[in-house]
Amino acid sequence: MTSSPGSPRRPFVFGLRRVEELDPGAPLPESHPRLVDRIVAEIRTNGPMTFARFMELALYDPEAGYYTSGATGPGRHGDFLTAPEGHPIFGWAVARHLESVWFALDTPSHFVVREHGAGSGALAAGILDGLRRSGSPLLDAIRYQAVDVAPARLDALAERLAAQGLGRHLEPFDAMAAPGAILANELLDAMPIHRVEGAPDGALLERFVTLGGAASLAAGSPGAAGDAGAQFATALGPPSTPALAARLDSEGIRLEPGQPAEICVAVDDWVARATQPLERGELLLIDYGYPAPELYTAARGSTLRAYHRHRVHADPFVAIGRQDLTAHVDLTAVERAATATGLKPLGRTTQARFLDDLDAGELLVALQTDPASTLQSYVEARSALMRMLDPRATGAFAVLAFGRGLPAASRLRGLPASD
Repeated sequence: MTSSPGSPRRPFVFGLRRVEELDPGAPLPESHPRLVDRIVAEIRTNGPMTFARFMELALYDPEAGYYTSGATGPGRHGDFLTAPEGHPIFGWAVARHLESVWFALDTPSHFVVREHGAGSGALAAGILDGLRRSGSPLLDAIRYQAVDVAPARLDALAERLAAQGLGRHLEPFDAMAAPGAILANELLDAMPIHRVEGAPDGALLERFVTLGGAASLAAGSPGAAGDAGAQFATALGPPSTPALAARLDSEGIRLEPGQPAEICVAVDDWVARATQPLERGELLLIDYGYPAPELYTAARGSTLRAYHRHRVHADPFVAIGRQDLTAHVDLTAVERAATATGLKPLGRTTQARFLDDLDAGELLVALQTDPASTLQSYVEARSALMRMLDPRATGAFAVLAFGRGLPAASRLRGLPASD
């Protein structure tokens, strides 16, 4: 989808994020030159690079990665807007859910919430403020541990909570076993993915990153990083690991010849590591994706996209280190990874249903009647909540919950009742 010259840009709905399509004439920032040099050098030394490795460097290189180098990231003035950044009402609602987890655990005196990909602290601030606003007794028990790849973001998060009078609830991350909850909002979609394609003989091929001019370029596939003095392209070859075919086989998925797709094998290890300190409690994941049979349909094709300044495009080889890269999450793989660690599925729902069952509308009404609220603040909150509920925006995001050591009869707010 493109906009003709001079015409207004139209909103583009990629899967679940509602953004403006990228104006072909709008300039993107230059790639980080040292990052491109590193990628080029690694390819020259080791040969074609998996896209998972390219994405790992582009997003998480310690010096120049998108998430580690101080790039803009999420926010109204950033590259994309997450629900917690939209308005604290999202965190207020999640606080109600966490309170029900705490009650299900018989109100332990220390309830540790570990948020992975905590970023700017919008979700942390919303949750803690929500507990304070409601007078919840959980506020005295909660210990919030923020996890992020960028130390500067953690410093900013601490400052944010301190400025709101919530700093006493923040503590450094540790791996000690404790009752509580593990949270990750829009984290799994940014994990490195392998790009694959169905072969004519029914086997699986992997698409590797190469340097321009390589002998086996896929027709029409090159992407340019000419701003950094290098040309990147892609080439098909045998899979770098048998785990790729094994993943699809375990899910009963067979790609059609030429059908592109993405596979994230990193999710298994992440779930195992993230939940290891969880003594009793919940793993709560919110992200966009589908179960494997829906995700890997030929009509859907590739879900790899790049985000910059609230606009979306499909070229990962421009603005390297300056733009976000994402792909839809395989919910089937996530559920299998969680159950492999001994976690019990508690329920899957949509963000819209989750917020509705947490009576987010009631929170909005309370804000409207709050003497401290202004008309403008109320309108902003209502608009933000509508986006969180809109199935064309983030309302269709998946909410997955898994438990460990919770009583069998536990009923957690926001989740559908178990059969």
